[in-house]
Amino acid sequence: MAARGLIISATRSGAGKTIITSALIRVLARRGYAVSSFKVGPDYIDGGYHAAASGRTSHNIDLWAMRPGTARAAFRRCTDGADLVIGEGAMGLFDASLSGEGSTADAARFLDLPVVLVIDVSGQAQSVAATVAGFRDHRPDMDMAGVILNRTAGDTHRAMLSRALEGVATVFGHIDRDDRLVVAHRHLGLVQAHDGNSGVIDYATTRIAAGVDVDSMIALARPIAVTDDADPVPLAPPGQRIAVACDGAFSFLYASLTEAWRDAGAEILLFSPLEDEPPDATADAVYLPGGYPELHAGRLAACQTFLAGLRRAADRGCVIYGECGGYMVLGRHLTDMEGHTHAMAGLLPVTVSMHAPRRHLGYRRMVLASSGPLGKAGSIWRGHEFHYACETSSAAPPLFIASDANGRDLGASGAVNGNVAASFMHIIDREEGPAS
Repeated sequence: MAARGLIISATRSGAGKTIITSALIRVLARRGYAVSSFKVGPDYIDGGYHAAASGRTSHNIDLWAMRPGTARAAFRRCTDGADLVIGEGAMGLFDASLSGEGSTADAARFLDLPVVLVIDVSGQAQSVAATVAGFRDHRPDMDMAGVILNRTAGDTHRAMLSRALEGVATVFGHIDRDDRLVVAHRHLGLVQAHDGNSGVIDYATTRIAAGVDVDSMIALARPIAVTDDADPVPLAPPGQRIAVACDGAFSFLYASLTEAWRDAGAEILLFSPLEDEPPDATADAVYLPGGYPELHAGRLAACQTFLAGLRRAADRGCVIYGECGGYMVLGRHLTDMEGHTHAMAGLLPVTVSMHAPRRHLGYRRMVLASSGPLGKAGSIWRGHEFHYACETSSAAPPLFIASDANGRDLGASGAVNGNVAASFMHIIDREEGPAS
């Protein structure tokens, strides 16, 4: 039987959709379903909650940054061995880049899935009907299956909301306001599930099971038509044996990227810098993804086996590629939020500071500035940038010439030193056009 799917979205960020999505996934898993998941947009953290709830990898689907074939391939991976596929939207249902591309509504149309809208109804009563009707009717090409009312305030409030929504939309249930459902945050968003927020999923699961008609909602999940297109490769494997850093400091990793590398015949060799593990001595490439090295800077600086292993890999000609957190660690020094400076690998002439943070956020179009570890000069990728660090570079050749989603020139970004290359940009996919 084909898998079925739906998307949980919301009227805005902060409405509670990540915890509701994760709790729904766990409710369904406990009922015996094989549940898979995806996150719309470039977010790394929310998918970790899905994975904690289901025990399965969550994928990202991003219609601004991904070619259609790459998005379909990521969605197809979600259906492997799954009965149900639950997606979580980004921000509000219609929110996207300034060009209008990439909203959750776009994803729902592209994937032909219905949407369940989460509404934070705190401070609202009968006006909820206008909100829901507006969202229901704004895009006639999108199927809004119904709503979940979050942060209700007791019996009277629930009755007022339900009466107002009669004939407007199906109400699948409600969740009363509860401080135990509040999720801790830090500078890049939610604290990750593996860093102390996993318990909230267990509690939310009991609340979803009691307050939401899960059976009626899942009955509206739509059968998924799986395509057999060839899977595009977002970024060519940088080697045959690729050592990939993976732990609490390096956890911002798109599953579709490493899975595409495996499908292309590469071997992925995971290692933990925080455990002072070096990259495998037989690797011909090293990938340091993003994450939170700034929270572990002192510990990483003390991991001399790891740092020496990186230097040895560079000396023997390994391609070493870093993104965001990886860029920080490949530089000379990293200053943490308390103003303490820590020595890093020193493979790039870059220093990074978190002491006076300034947010850098948005989609990016990245043109390779010169031929090197990532391919030929002029190769173009799409991705995103999200960090609070400030960098100082001493005359290193840049990795990319970047622009934002609206075409605004952002200038040179990143650094290259022989076979070592890194920047604050996260690559999601190659732009449409001939491969280099």
